[in-house]
Amino acid sequence: MSFESTPESYLPASGEPQQPHPRKRYGVRIVVYLLLACAVVFAVWRIYQNQQAARKQSADQAAALIGRPIPVQVIAVEQRPMPIFLTALGTVTPYMSVTVKARVSGELEPVKFTEGQQVRQGETIMVIDPRPYQAALDQAKGTLAHDQALLKNAQAEYARYKALYDAGVVSKETMQTDEAAEGQYEGAIEADKAAVETAQLQLNWCTIQSPINGRIGLRLVDPGNIITANTTNLVIINQFQPIAVYFTLPENQLPQVLRKLAAEKRLPVDAYDRGDVQKLAEGLLLTADNQIDTTTGTDKLKAVFDNKDQSLFPNQFVNIHLVLEDRPNAVVAPSAAIQTGLQGSYVWTVDTDAKGVSTARIQPVKVALAEGQVTILDSGLQPGENVVVDGAERLRPGQIVTVSTARQQTRQGAGGQSGGPFAAPNAAAQPAAQPGAGKDTGKHDKRERQ
Repeated sequence: MSFESTPESYLPASGEPQQPHPRKRYGVRIVVYLLLACAVVFAVWRIYQNQQAARKQSADQAAALIGRPIPVQVIAVEQRPMPIFLTALGTVTPYMSVTVKARVSGELEPVKFTEGQQVRQGETIMVIDPRPYQAALDQAKGTLAHDQALLKNAQAEYARYKALYDAGVVSKETMQTDEAAEGQYEGAIEADKAAVETAQLQLNWCTIQSPINGRIGLRLVDPGNIITANTTNLVIINQFQPIAVYFTLPENQLPQVLRKLAAEKRLPVDAYDRGDVQKLAEGLLLTADNQIDTTTGTDKLKAVFDNKDQSLFPNQFVNIHLVLEDRPNAVVAPSAAIQTGLQGSYVWTVDTDAKGVSTARIQPVKVALAEGQVTILDSGLQPGENVVVDGAERLRPGQIVTVSTARQQTRQGAGGQSGGPFAAPNAAAQPAAQPGAGKDTGKHDKRERQ
């Protein structure tokens, strides 16, 4: 069929594009998808290669670190006398405290003391105007003298009438009347004597004396004021020597304390400052309260201190160390070396072989008492062993280490012993302290672990 003979319906319209063949479109899509797949595979392969390179680099670095010694600081374990004690927060309280009040009313005269001075029992500290009470005493004495004169006259009258009655001159009724008058005057005299004693007592009360030995506080009333009897507080006197400290212990610790107190009669108690660093005074446990506070589950105990240097002051907060036991040969390690894991407490120790190579080793320990910078051990270490106090976070068993000795801090040991306890690394600049020191504001729990 020639072009001219082709039907018009088979010819494309003028200006209309011809559609590509379906097979050609399908082939183009396959090529595009293959290119995309190749790109994704190439990207994944590059990421994998980078990760492998990073792992290899990390492994090389770890291997290099493993072979390189780690610097650590060590301290040798010591054996020395150490106390086992319970700790509590206590409040200093005057052994005796008296709020002075006047027992009579009147004008307060100039005081006889200086605020803050020490006063002795019986020493005059204040005087209330005694003139009204002196006048009352004089009046009572006058009444007594008057009644004594009347009694003397009644006695004479009775003697005369009794003689006349015996002679039969007067009647018995007259004699009995004189006898009754004599008895009335005798009773009046007894009442007058009581009035004199009362007036004398009130006059004595005008002179106010210190009832105890102690330190006098700030005066609460100035001279010239009118004092009301048994109402106005004049001054407070507190006894400082001795002085008491009240503290509480949990009820589960009370039985062992009472057993020790019953057996030994004397339990040493040490008072430390608020920071639990400086030892202020030494005393003895006096007694425990006779009941437990149900709201807190604690019992109140009282300790007494001589307080000769007056280092304890009323209402002062102190940290109490109630000593239950003194261990003469306690094994002591620095608290910075003690670590806790799933298996309990442990330390890193350093062993040195014959070639001089030092390696780290984990050593489990049993802790008896944590005392701030010092920890008492029941078992696990021997005196002289080196324990790591700095650099332990990078150690593993068998790790080669380079050893340097940590600086130590000298403190006064228990009972006056010079023990040279341990200090945390870089703590040499801290002030010297007593045993049990180093606790941050009393937050460390230093109770004996049962």
